[in-house]
Amino acid sequence: MQAYKKSVSLQTRLALPIACCILTVAIVCAAREQPPNSAAEIQSVLIAQQDAWNRGDIDAFMNGYARSASTVFVSEDEVRRGWDTVRERYLKKYSDRTKMGTLTFSEIEVTPLSADSAVVLGRWKLQRTNDQPHGRFTLVFKRLAEGWRIVLDHTSAAKE
Repeated sequence: MQAYKKSVSLQTRLALPIACCILTVAIVCAAREQPPNSAAEIQSVLIAQQDAWNRGDIDAFMNGYARSASTVFVSEDEVRRGWDTVRERYLKKYSDRTKMGTLTFSEIEVTPLSADSAVVLGRWKLQRTNDQPHGRFTLVFKRLAEGWRIVLDHTSAAKE
């Protein structure tokens, strides 16, 4: 009986650290990290959107969004679904250059969620002749075949 207790104790003492090492390696290998340039790629999408907006090109601005029926835009207590619906909202609300003004994004924070998704927080501001609307946004980006695209946009305007 004594030999059995010693062997179990030895087996237990060896098995526990080995099992911990195996689990640690499995967890580390399973956690996929984003490539280091993901944040830069996402920021370049936002820069391209800002540039397109400031040229008055809503179609080019919309290239930052996933062309999908599942793309979601939340603003002004409304949820809009689908790339076409989001595009129509922009075209209606910003029907000319005066309404569009000059867009600036700032305070951009990119937080990776997985190798293929990230959340982005930021601030937006429109410089127009008679006003300067501004606010915050939260975007969910996914890496798609065509690159990083917005799949969810929640934008709020600050009270003047």
